[in-house]
Amino acid sequence: MMTVLFAVSMLLTSCYSYTSVVGNGAQGNSKTTAWNHYVIYGLAPVGVSNSKQMADGAENYTVHTRQSFVNGLVSAITFGIYTPTTTTVTK
Repeated sequence: MMTVLFAVSMLLTSCYSYTSVVGNGAQGNSKTTAWNHYVIYGLAPVGVSNSKQMADGAENYTVHTRQSFVNGLVSAITFGIYTPTTTTVTK
């Protein structure tokens, strides 16, 4: 039983995350954050943020999209019907 619990806990430790660098990447510490809205375990997008618009015309910026703890908690509470992610643009 302890082996199964350990294996399950190891499988659930990481959060969904990816980073994209545009141009030379972020040149400062100015950050803009927005939630992306998906339904049915993330299969159908309902409202997705526009990173280019969030960069507000900057040519060099970094986009980091992840499923944070709060996003995962909301997804768990709704049994995966609503699955949000968070996008942060640093310029």
